[in-house]
Amino acid sequence: MRGITAKSLTQSLRGLERDGFLPRTEHEPPERRGEYALTPLGRGLPGPLDAACEWAREHWDELLDAQEAGRRAPAR
Repeated sequence: MRGITAKSLTQSLRGLERDGFLPRTEHEPPERRGEYALTPLGRGLPGPLDAACEWAREHWDELLDAQEAGRRAPAR
């Protein structure tokens, strides 16, 4: 994947593993590597994420307007 460092990817995968979305399986030499797969919890995530993405698409202009208004607001 371009634009993603190995460190960033490792941190993300470890976080997903810690949160129960995927386990890591270690493979021994000569092909020492780690393999990930979704847990049942992880397999249940696409539905809610799709709903959140659809909501964001429907409200995109409102979100951008709110961000812009926040940039123009004086600092407290």
